[in-house]
Amino acid sequence: MSDTVATETVPASSLAGPSGLGTSAARIASVFGKVPAPAPAPEVTPAPVPVAAAGGGDPAYAVRSWGDGSYSPLYVPMVERINPALGQEVDDRLVSWAEECGFSEPESELMGKAGFGRLAMLTHTDTEDPDQLLIAAKLNAAWWAADDLYADSTEHGAVPTELPFRLTLAMAAMDPVPPAGEFTPPLEEKIASERVLVALRSATAYLAGRSTPAVVHRSNYSTFSMFVSWTAYAAWRHTGEYPTAWEYLTARQHDNFYTSMTLIDAVGGYEVTANVYYAPDVREAAFQAGVAAVLVNDLFSVAKDAADEVPVCNMVLQIAADRGCSIAEATEATVELHNQIVRDFEAAHQRLAAVPSPELQRFLRGLRAWMGGGFEWHATNPRYHS
Repeated sequence: MSDTVATETVPASSLAGPSGLGTSAARIASVFGKVPAPAPAPEVTPAPVPVAAAGGGDPAYAVRSWGDGSYSPLYVPMVERINPALGQEVDDRLVSWAEECGFSEPESELMGKAGFGRLAMLTHTDTEDPDQLLIAAKLNAAWWAADDLYADSTEHGAVPTELPFRLTLAMAAMDPVPPAGEFTPPLEEKIASERVLVALRSATAYLAGRSTPAVVHRSNYSTFSMFVSWTAYAAWRHTGEYPTAWEYLTARQHDNFYTSMTLIDAVGGYEVTANVYYAPDVREAAFQAGVAAVLVNDLFSVAKDAADEVPVCNMVLQIAADRGCSIAEATEATVELHNQIVRDFEAAHQRLAAVPSPELQRFLRGLRAWMGGGFEWHATNPRYHS
């Protein structure tokens, strides 16, 4: 197959869009029981309203309806590219890779249908090379597999008390430890025997082959920070002592789509140097983008998260439990928070525009594109509408 797929031109006008520690689990369960089933994804998503057309602002952003349209709209960046053929090409390659990692044929097909190639196509808009997009597709698929199979889905074997050691193994798979004599072969055998660990190692090696050691370890240690938050969720679920909204959001600060966004420059074929990437203002803007994107995930995931045998933490559900309010009211509060964080990112982007670094400016645009593409992916992905 060709290494590139022609980009489909899409006119902008047609783009579519756990109560505090010590609180009883019963209180949470009473809120979860009120969660309505998600609305089916519409066949045609309503066109976004560019902010400029609505009376001013940055035309790179839009006000977009979501779900069944009954809640306040979300303020999100415009989608920069919709190219189904490119997304499908990446997903096809991802299915083959998943089988190589040891996932069964049905599991690999499900991974392809999950659309991680489409996610990479929508969010990493400065390349049309499917091999480059596979950097993001492979790592996102591996992270999601670890999240579902190790952390979130009890139906698929997630056990809170087993999560910390599983994540320790995941870190050893991604960031190999030095040989330790007779104790190393058992570790390597364990990693080779678990498809999730094989996928994490393989995806990281693929990144290493197309980027630099600095970017690889940037991605690794963002992932490991994310893992720490996963252990907090597991403890809350195991004890039934779910967190307040602020405690949950604190954990979410290091468990959001910022981890996926660490790959923006690697996928794009350039590198933001460490002292620029980790400058406080830049890091804050990247975290704003990551948190805003994960709040979109929480909004689209409410029913799925509440339906688990051991309910999953979610910002909407935590606000509802804290305030004793309806899911609808908690949803509106989450939308408001999301929109404010996006505006905070927008302002930060404007301030950082004065920094004379072409790589930084490209990365900031990449953060904006990731948010827009991430919304589009959630809005059109069957995972969040079934």
